[in-house]
This record gives sequence, C-alpha cells and structure tokens, in this order.
Amino acid sequence: MHGVRAHGRTGRKVTAFAAAVVLVTLSGCSSDTAAIEPLSPDSWPASHANSHNSGSTAVSVDTPLTLDWTRPTGGTVSSPVSIGSTGQMFVTAATESGCNLFSFEIDSARKRWCNRVGPSVVTATPTVDSAINVYVGDDGGMNSYNDHGQLRWRTPVYGVPKSAQFLGDGSVLSVTQMGQVSVLDTQNGQLRVPILDLVPTPNFLTDPNSDFQPVDTGLADCSAGGSECVVPAAPAVDTATGAIYLTLWRPGSIAPQLVSLQYNRDGSPGLTERWSSDLLPAGVASSPVLSEDGSTVYVADVDGRLTAFDTADGRQKWTEGTGLGVGASPSIAADGTIVPAGGDGTLVGLRDNGDSVERVWVRDDIEQAGTAAQSADGRGHTVVRDGDGLALLTFDSATGTTVDSQPVPDVVGGTVGTSIGPDGQVVTASYLGEIFTYTG
Repeated sequence: MHGVRAHGRTGRKVTAFAAAVVLVTLSGCSSDTAAIEPLSPDSWPASHANSHNSGSTAVSVDTPLTLDWTRPTGGTVSSPVSIGSTGQMFVTAATESGCNLFSFEIDSARKRWCNRVGPSVVTATPTVDSAINVYVGDDGGMNSYNDHGQLRWRTPVYGVPKSAQFLGDGSVLSVTQMGQVSVLDTQNGQLRVPILDLVPTPNFLTDPNSDFQPVDTGLADCSAGGSECVVPAAPAVDTATGAIYLTLWRPGSIAPQLVSLQYNRDGSPGLTERWSSDLLPAGVASSPVLSEDGSTVYVADVDGRLTAFDTADGRQKWTEGTGLGVGASPSIAADGTIVPAGGDGTLVGLRDNGDSVERVWVRDDIEQAGTAAQSADGRGHTVVRDGDGLALLTFDSATGTTVDSQPVPDVVGGTVGTSIGPDGQVVTASYLGEIFTYTG
C-alpha cells in the first residue's frame, strides 16, 4: 500500500503480423474452456465504457461524493482507467522502470498485480471482459492476461494496437496505429478471419528489398491527429450488425476520413470496407462514438468540431463549430444527451435533432480539464478548473446545473478520462499518474 492515501470511508464492497508471418500465440495459465461473455454493462470495461465508445454507463452515482483514496502509478498516464464488474481496475503508465501495466482494487486501492510489458502499452486502455480477463496491446503484439496478471496468450501484430473492442460474437477486435485490423479468439488469440491491412504492407515477392517499418512508426503523431498515425484511436463497434467505425489517414491524403468496415465471420473475406466519408476538415485524435440506436456516428476533430455522420452511407448530417475544446471523444447518454470533451473547453450540452444540432445549455463559468462521463441517473461527471486547482463536478445532464463538486487535490495540468465503477464510484487519473477514486 506504499504511496496510497486514504481520504474517506472505503467504498462499498462489491459481491499477425502479415500473411507471410506465422501466427504465434503463447499459452497462458488460464484453464477456461467455455465461451467468454464480452463487456459487462454495469462496469467501465473499455476506454470509453463500451463498444459504442459512448462514455456513459447503466450505473447510477450517489452524491455527495467523497474522495476515498488516491494512489500514484509512478509514471504519466495518457489513457483512461478501465474497471471490471468486480471492481478490479486497470491502467497503463509510462514508467522508466518497473511495472507499466497495473491492476488495483477499487474498494481498497490495493495493488492486485502489475507487469512490465512493451513501452507503447501506455497509449491504450486495457479492455476487460466479464471474466476479468484483460486485453491490451503493446509493441508488436496483442496480449491477454487473466485476473491474476498471468499471460493467457500473445498474438503478433503489425504496429501497436489501440484500445481493444469486442465484436458481437465475443471476438476481440485489434486495430493498430499502422492500420492492421485483426479479429482474435478470446481463448487463444488465434485469428477468426484473415487480417485486413487498411494500408498495404511490404510485398517481399515483388520487392525483395522492402522491409517492415518499426512497430511504433507514427505512434507519436496519434495524439495530435497527424498524418503519420494511420488510425489514431480505438474503433467504435455496433455489435448487433458487425459494423466497425474508425478514422483512417490514407498515405498521401491531405486529411483523414471516417471509414466503416463490416465484420462477417462466415464471409469471404471476413472484413470488408462498407464506405468512406469525404475528407474530414482537420486531423482526428479521438475515437468515433455511436449513438444508442446505431444510426449516427460522431467524430470530434483536433480543431474542436463535432460532426455527425449517417452510419448507413457515411453522409454528413451536421457539424457543430469550433470552440468546444480539444478533439477528444464526447460522452453520449442513452437519451441522446451529448457532452463534448473538455481539455480547457467550456462545458456544453447538445441535442441531436437529426439533420441539425441544438445547444441545450452552456456553462460559460466552467472550464473543463478532462472528459465527461454520464451515469444512468441523468447526471454527468467531469473534472473542471477550480481557482488554482481542480474539482470533480457532478452536473445535471438535462440542464447543466451543478449537483456536487469535490476537490481533486494537488494536481498540475489536467486529467485523463472519467470512469464509473460498478457501485457508482467515480475514478479519474491525472496526466502525471495519480489515480483518484470517489464514492457516494
């Protein structure tokens, strides 16, 4: 428990590279043989909560909140914390030595396990299934660990996987920053369908002198939405239809596009491109977000625009202009309430009216310093500037009015994501690597 600071009562106890390369998997210590159910709705098992990247949950949050505990990771954090249905938390950090992949217990802050993996793991959030197996990529591979941190399997990939997603049949979707798309079996990491390379890989038959690029090529450009990063963030998935949505910067293009793929396990091929949007007006560093009914996909660009597209054909429906802060993914509640991300931006509530968008409320008195999460009780939670410091703000998603505000102590800069635990705990992490957990 070294480095842990308890601030309030403890929380409530919750009962393959290319085709020429041979796929290699490492058998881990798991003896599971039954099919594994994917994401649990009563937790925060993925970077943006679920396959839609909605940044919202079916869990309610009691207020007032109390800061329960804080804990440093020992390195900077650049991806949100994920939380399994049992309250087991997962986070990556850019540490100089020791572990860079961590698991903590949400009730006690106790470190359950930690591992040292490839340094690029810091660019992704671990994705958790209902059996608390973890899926996370690092330099040149997608890995799965069990709830004790033991390696179940590792599958080579070309690049560094962004945060993983689950498909409707329970398969794991891996997409690297170099544009390689793989669908993997959760039990053994084997390919379910042939790999799809959105950008052609070197062809050794036609050009014997060609070579693969380093696996971290373009990774540093992802956070700025630059052209060297082919796919900058985790895809969104419609598990009911098999449609996949991601942003893609094709080589030689002046701007990225929103692209939709189709997964069909029994198809030949199993992954195909459905459509590509027109060129986007600016780079994109964030994940696309699907509406609750799957009819609209939203993309936030680095200039602060939020654009809505029809998922049927990629047609642009509307664009909300600049001034919404950084181009991180918005939070979209089940009732359609849209709260764009902050990062020194104003707190705003939007309503999608089909072919137009409406600003329902604006909090000009608030400056966000993180990204919002919405809970089932019609409330949102985000970190905001509070004088010289920061505070965790709970607000009414329908009106924007403040419900609760609690200090986020001793933080320099901003925070990375907001996550909601299975008992309504609210978790955020600072860029400098401190985890903050609040309970109601």
